[in-house]
Amino acid sequence: MRGLPLIPTLETERLLLRAQTMQDWPAYAGLMMSDHAAFMEGPHALGDAWGLFCHDLAQWHLLGVGGLMIEERETGQCLGQVGISYGPLFPEHELGWFLFPGAKGKGYAFEAAGALRDWGFGVHGLTNIVSHIDPENHRSRKLAERLGAVLETDAERPGPEVLLYRHMAP
Repeated sequence: MRGLPLIPTLETERLLLRAQTMQDWPAYAGLMMSDHAAFMEGPHALGDAWGLFCHDLAQWHLLGVGGLMIEERETGQCLGQVGISYGPLFPEHELGWFLFPGAKGKGYAFEAAGALRDWGFGVHGLTNIVSHIDPENHRSRKLAERLGAVLETDAERPGPEVLLYRHMAP
């Protein structure tokens, strides 16, 4: 019997990207059930938020990718999540991110997404990664561009209301 894949812990200058715990659930649920989840097909009902939380963790064991919580190293405060999704709902590896209210505008998402993207290319051996972004989510669009991703207007995507940005391996 094969063992389960390890969930990586990644460190950047300011951040620790780590597996989620039950201590992360209240803030995660609060975000997913609020208007802050509008660009993530929310707000979600409690059961749907729980399903998303479990999905982010289960992908590591099933597919070798998933969500990592973004923690500020200095304070231990959980700031949000970054993840690479794959599987039946994501035909290409998809890099996504969100921050909890109060953590935006400080470069945390850029730092976390860049670290996980680099892990995906380097350690996991991916050759390209995409980000699906709502056209009205200007902050995420700008972040994808800062990360070097390129908008593909003719790419297959989850729906016509979603933009696809492609991150290419160095």
